This record gives sequence, C-alpha cells and structure tokens, in this order.
Amino acid sequence: MSQRPAVGCLVEVLETLVLTVVIFFGIQAFVAQPYKVQQGSMENTLLPEQYVLVDKLSPRWDAYSYGDIVVFHPPLTWNQGSDVPFIKRVIGLPNDTIELKDGIVHVNGVALVEPYIFTDASGTQQQSYPAPGGASRFVVPAGELFLMGDHREDSADSRNFGPIEISKVIGRAWLRYWPFDKIGLLPVPDHPELASPAP
Repeated sequence: MSQRPAVGCLVEVLETLVLTVVIFFGIQAFVAQPYKVQQGSMENTLLPEQYVLVDKLSPRWDAYSYGDIVVFHPPLTWNQGSDVPFIKRVIGLPNDTIELKDGIVHVNGVALVEPYIFTDASGTQQQSYPAPGGASRFVVPAGELFLMGDHREDSADSRNFGPIEISKVIGRAWLRYWPFDKIGLLPVPDHPELASPAP
C-alpha cells in the first residue's frame, strides 16, 4: 500500500494547524484579545480573576469616549517590572481640563456623574480625591487620555502618573466572558452632562 495518501493527509493537517495558529495570533494582534483582570481598581464593575474581551479594531475609526473601559500599558515607572497592562476608565479626552474638587471630578468645569464608582456595603460611594501630594488639576494633552479606576481609593491611575498616550492603549474592553454567570457587555455611561458647554 502506498504511503502517499498518509503523507498527503499529514501535510493537510499541518497546513490546517499552521493556518489556525496564524489566524489566532492575527486576531489577537489586530482585532481582539482576552484580558484577565488582576487588579482591584475597577471594583465593583470588574473584579479580579474576571476575563474581558478587548476590542483592538474599532478604535481605529471610533475614537475613545468618556466612560470607555480601556486596557493600556502603564508608564515604565509604574509597571514594577511587570508586563501586565492596566485597566481603567476614560475620564478625560484630549484637550480637556480635569479638576478634582471636594471629592468630585469636574471635566471642563462640569461635575461628572459617575454611577459606576465603587460603593461600599453601606451604600456609600467613594470620593475622587487627588493622589497624596499630587495635583488636583490636569490639562490633557492632544493625543492622550485621562484614566481613572472605579475603585478610587485603590487605583493607581492618571492622578498618579498623568494622562496616557493613546498609542499606549491596547483597546476597549467591551465584553466580560468569565465567569459565565457574569457574561455580558460592559455598560458605558452616556454622560449627557458633558454634551453641553459648562455654564
């Protein structure tokens, strides 16, 4: 019996495997990739050990907006030798002025409504204060974003290291897929208060 059919079958299997690997890594590089939440800075929106899918494609034509949850590479001085990206929420866009006053975030003079901020067991929502010894007012440069965690008292974010270049943002987290009982799209607030100019 000829071994050619067996060899041909093996070649087809190898070609299929190679193609599958190429497609898999191509999708992760350019379309979407999984991300495991490892910090508590987004509680209670996202908890450690949960998994989200990060959209890397749509930001190419759909710019980041207020309230988007994004995954990004932190400044080298803050990654503590780790290559694990951070996950935070977009609070300020390019050219915005961010002020932290009386525990409330103001964007271009407008108090930001933030229903997603961490609330403790008593129903008390955390306040948004500057980092210890840090600035309370920031002007976001062109091409950068101001990012903060939802758990304001347990988040190293733009209050600590300043705005982040958009080029350092991996993508927009849009779907929680693990655990299964928490699967679903991540809600993004509309922030109608920012739609009109400040009084």
